[in-house]
Amino acid sequence: MATIQQAAKPRPLQWRKVVAVMLQVSVHLGAATPLLWLLLAIDRGLLGGDPVKELIHFLGLGALRLLMLTLLISPLASGLSFGQLNRLRRPLGLWCFAWASLHFFTWLALELGFDWSLIGSELVERTYILVGFSAWLLLLALAVTSIPGLMKLMGRNWKTLHGFVYPILLLACWHFWWSLKSGWVEPAIYLGGALLLLMSRRRKVALWFRSLRFAYS
Repeated sequence: MATIQQAAKPRPLQWRKVVAVMLQVSVHLGAATPLLWLLLAIDRGLLGGDPVKELIHFLGLGALRLLMLTLLISPLASGLSFGQLNRLRRPLGLWCFAWASLHFFTWLALELGFDWSLIGSELVERTYILVGFSAWLLLLALAVTSIPGLMKLMGRNWKTLHGFVYPILLLACWHFWWSLKSGWVEPAIYLGGALLLLMSRRRKVALWFRSLRFAYS
């Protein structure tokens, strides 16, 4: 009888897999739900007197939060001794790229009307836009190379490339700070959080920087 009861109990490893699946579902729901709310807010005129500016800000801030969550996963997995958490980095990173792309293309479409001459002048004249665009291009490279086949093809170079998530975080915070015409408290909080995240991963950051120097020396 005791043997049957023991066999019926789920193993700890099984529970960890169940929790990991539930967390992945939560990531997708958590990243997608605000976008659904945003559609409702646009339809009902809930974005205030300057809806385009509010929409761009909402999407950009969401991308920054997702990026910070992506970098928070490894310290959490290590601190909780729960390696399954590391499986959340890829979906979080891809959702971060999706939000950043919506932020970028909303700006292109609603702010500039896809006027390419105006877009070029904005990139040249406004440093914070160039900084944000640089961060998006790097995110694009990371998103494309998240395909398993490319990961295997790139080998060790994959880790070197994806280490660019560290400067991307700083570029995103810089872009956020400079994009605001007034107020510094909110971007300072995000920058402080970003620096704490990088400090918690300082060994990995140092190893990445060494590998980068070695790769391009």
